[in-house]
Amino acid sequence: MGQGIDRRGMLAGSLALGGASLAWPRMAFARVAGSRNLLFVLLRGAADGLALLAPVEDPGFPHLRERTLPDYADARRAEGFFAIHPALDAVGAAYERGEALFVHAAATAYRERSHFDGQNLIETGGTRPYGTKDGWLNRLVALHAEAHAKAPPRALAIAPTMPLALRGAAPASSYAPSALPQASGDFMGRVAQLYAGDPQLGALLAQAMETRAMAETNDLSNLRDARAAGELAATLMREEGGARIAMIELGGWDSHANQPFQFTRAARQLDALLGAYAAGMGSAWGETLVLVATEFGRTARFNGTNGTDHGTAGAAIALGGAVAGRRVIADWPGLGDGALHEGRDLAPTLALESVLAGAVAEHFALDPKTAMARLFPGRGAAPLAGLVRG
Repeated sequence: MGQGIDRRGMLAGSLALGGASLAWPRMAFARVAGSRNLLFVLLRGAADGLALLAPVEDPGFPHLRERTLPDYADARRAEGFFAIHPALDAVGAAYERGEALFVHAAATAYRERSHFDGQNLIETGGTRPYGTKDGWLNRLVALHAEAHAKAPPRALAIAPTMPLALRGAAPASSYAPSALPQASGDFMGRVAQLYAGDPQLGALLAQAMETRAMAETNDLSNLRDARAAGELAATLMREEGGARIAMIELGGWDSHANQPFQFTRAARQLDALLGAYAAGMGSAWGETLVLVATEFGRTARFNGTNGTDHGTAGAAIALGGAVAGRRVIADWPGLGDGALHEGRDLAPTLALESVLAGAVAEHFALDPKTAMARLFPGRGAAPLAGLVRG
């Protein structure tokens, strides 16, 4: 890591639970697995981790993302090395309260760049696309019931159809109100990319995409829908008989063109959803873990249409009253030309499966090794520890 920061030291230091990160008074909550809540938010379309949590102190970042530096001038800092995207205001505030942490340079075992295959693996927890039929969240429901000798916890997807992550033998249901944030396709972005080399059409399409993105950014209906989804999730989870495990999907992250506008729009939606959910959970927030992840990251360099293409490693978020926060967990690989994966992507140094398995195991008082083997079988990495307060 640049500027004298040891990249492996950051990982080791981020797992230490003492010191200033826990210096303020907090309410204590008993670790009762049956009363704890999990919300999994899947960002469909490959959210750019280098935009979500920008490594502004890495000497390679200005060379790769110089045009975005002004966006982070007054942004909240994380570990001094990173800057939280300014659209993530509620998330940044949670980080400063010690209720959120970031994981960076993380990826699943998938190393190709297909949305369909990548999403299949992050939902099933399998080792190859379409090789596993049920989802890791569904297996978590079953494992929770077995480990605690109780009826399966209620599991719910706030989605029009049951997402793959919750499909399987364990009971789960879905609920779809009329106003949920819809996943946006990347057709226009791909058209703009196709004509990027055309001096006339390329410029016109890029301008049209920018105008379209700016108009959608100012359309508060998307933010209202996101808030409504967060409020609904809280309503269905905060009571004693409510769902204990839930999932929400949020699209709009496939930023092949005009990424600064498109990412900001999607990040505002995410922030509105999470802020509304946290507020709606009330006292149950102290027993809550929210995991936010995406199928893979994006290229370190911008393309010819002011966007980014499908990449490898990215960032994830864990937040909630149960999280041991105000940390960045990263074995940072650096952004120099020799450090980039295949010369183009942020290199993966952490297994996202280890993060997910470790977090839910601690949260629900499950054996970590068993959780890793059941939820993400066939992995060599150990589940990550120290993410959740005991």
